[in-house]
Amino acid sequence: MMRRLRFNGTGSGEGGCPSVHEDVESGEIIVHGPPLTDPEDIAQLQHLGEGEVSIVVPRELITDWGPKDLTREAKIIDLDTFNGLFGTFKHTAWRLETRRRYASDEATDTWAQFARGEAPAWDLDTPWSLTIRQKTTDGARVGRVRITDNPATPGQRYLLAHAEKNTALGEDIRNLSRAHAERLQLPGEDFWIFDSRLVALLNFDDADNLLDVELITEPAEVVRYSMVRDAAIHHAIPYKQFATE
Repeated sequence: MMRRLRFNGTGSGEGGCPSVHEDVESGEIIVHGPPLTDPEDIAQLQHLGEGEVSIVVPRELITDWGPKDLTREAKIIDLDTFNGLFGTFKHTAWRLETRRRYASDEATDTWAQFARGEAPAWDLDTPWSLTIRQKTTDGARVGRVRITDNPATPGQRYLLAHAEKNTALGEDIRNLSRAHAERLQLPGEDFWIFDSRLVALLNFDDADNLLDVELITEPAEVVRYSMVRDAAIHHAIPYKQFATE
């Protein structure tokens, strides 16, 4: 069976080698890089079996990029604490939205208006709205990439409409088809990343309710999520263009 590999990082310059990949299903680590070729060096190696090769890996590659999930204890916060993060970030807040439905949306008056075929009346003066608008007015950047199916689900079509409110608050809203996201091997995770140093991974139940949030500050993991963000932004298109197409 073919492995499903996730690129974790590189420890070199222009050549991208040596590099670390992770098998996302088994957790095994794959490292590739320049081989150790000096016979005298190879002769010093212990337990080098037949068919095995030795490669040279900088220490910082393993330190900075080696996954540490097996030893990291998840730090879970409640939703009130999570909401407080939007008032404390300084420079950037960005989200990847991958789900086909969010139960919380369907409990709103704007969802009911949307479901009736009406243009939702967006409230730009909720506490969250005021916080985001103040942040973007002060120069912070807030944005999202929303993964959308073909055809879009009702929840995804609602979010396309909701982008009108997001942009009114200063957010940059983009969309990416699920087929394109899968070709890019983007994860199926919903997360926020704040100031490129803190990841808030959103945990949902089977009924699409947001349960709690896991905070991730491990540098290698934060960089991995930052790479996902950069790829998503690069390939996504503004929501108005996406809706038209």
